Amino acid sequence: MRVGARMEQITETVAARVGDPQRTRSWRIATALALLATGTFAVAVVWLFVAGVGIWAVNSPVGWGVAIASFVWWIGIGHAGTLISAVLLLCRQPWRDSINRMAEAMTLVAILCAGIYPILHLGRPQFFYWLVPYPAVSGYWPQFRSPLVWDLFAIATYGLVSLVFWYLGLVPDLATMRDRAQGWRARAWGVFALGWRGSSRQWTHHRRCYLLLAGLATPLVVSVHTVVSFDFAVTQLPGWHSTVFPIYFVAGALYSGLAMVLTLVIPVRAWFGLRELIDDGQLERLAKLMLAAGLFTSYGYFAELFFAWYAGEPSHLAQIREHLVGEFAPLYWTVIALNVGVLQLLWSRRVRQTPLALVAISILVNLGMWLERYLIVITSLERDDFMPSSWAGYTASVWDWLTLFGSFGVFALAMLLLLRYLPMISMAEVRERALASREEGDDG
Repeated sequence: MRVGARMEQITETVAARVGDPQRTRSWRIATALALLATGTFAVAVVWLFVAGVGIWAVNSPVGWGVAIASFVWWIGIGHAGTLISAVLLLCRQPWRDSINRMAEAMTLVAILCAGIYPILHLGRPQFFYWLVPYPAVSGYWPQFRSPLVWDLFAIATYGLVSLVFWYLGLVPDLATMRDRAQGWRARAWGVFALGWRGSSRQWTHHRRCYLLLAGLATPLVVSVHTVVSFDFAVTQLPGWHSTVFPIYFVAGALYSGLAMVLTLVIPVRAWFGLRELIDDGQLERLAKLMLAAGLFTSYGYFAELFFAWYAGEPSHLAQIREHLVGEFAPLYWTVIALNVGVLQLLWSRRVRQTPLALVAISILVNLGMWLERYLIVITSLERDDFMPSSWAGYTASVWDWLTLFGSFGVFALAMLLLLRYLPMISMAEVRERALASREEGDDG
């Protein structure tokens, strides 16, 4: 196939899926279900404003519950987008080009879902701006020694850089959509394309800025979830006060994020007929990355046991016994089975090359990673005091589960809107990869 025809085929394959009438009915059904779940979230949030955070069943000593476990989980989901887009771009891995757009969109939506939880958990969410250091008349400033304030800066920085990185990569494709459209659609695409004409000068500045942002975003993969882990690691609670938490949280975030990318990419590929652009080899590489991240996470589980034994601190050893053979053993071994046991299936090449198996494994891994966050948050807080007389149990309320269910609706709705109205694959990067492959073939 001639180079020009191949370039046009790539453009047609991706651009035709934006607003594709053949998939309008299925998209509307999916959007209606997402709107229903989002409505549940809106009801839960409104009632939270009316009745207060007490509806979440949080109390002393368990001051954090399902909401904070979900916050940590959603932040982790957003890490894979930056890994696939920025880190693999710097490593010059061309196989990322067909999946980076969906991964970046997933990052932005996951950050949105995560950011909602700590704001709601403040008790007076209308005053969330008190965490921002602004020149108030009263002269009060946030407590910069608090990890919760660190969270604000880390997540805001990560979200802003991810947004700019996603939009910068989208600009050439918006120009392609502008040139294909007519009337008001062309004018709308043109506004967001920022006057892109594809000149050599524009491409030079674009590539330079794209690499600069990738270099800026790469350390954020480590820094954001490291700061989130400080919410726990800087305390004195058994099970939280551990130096392994930063790398443990980062590895777990990449693990769950890569699992979510596979959970999204494989159904979207089947739904929109994109097997030609997203092949099984790319899915296998994603599975290998998930296997590597999962092995790091597994190391964290065993390191936690070793450090507790080596330190010999009685309260920490007591908690480990609770996890292994005590009250929390069923939950702990479920987490190990889902996050360590299921992971071992990815050693098989046949499993890595079977999309349905990858989706099933990814869903089970993300379920296990959420349960892991729940285990971390709840079990230490139920033993919040070193005196057993101060211990208390925790049972999540129906509003906890409705809020969590509703956040999935927000995530699904945002992803459906992005899939419907924006190119889901980077046409410019895929065309560039196809052209480079053709030139290498000619040279050979």
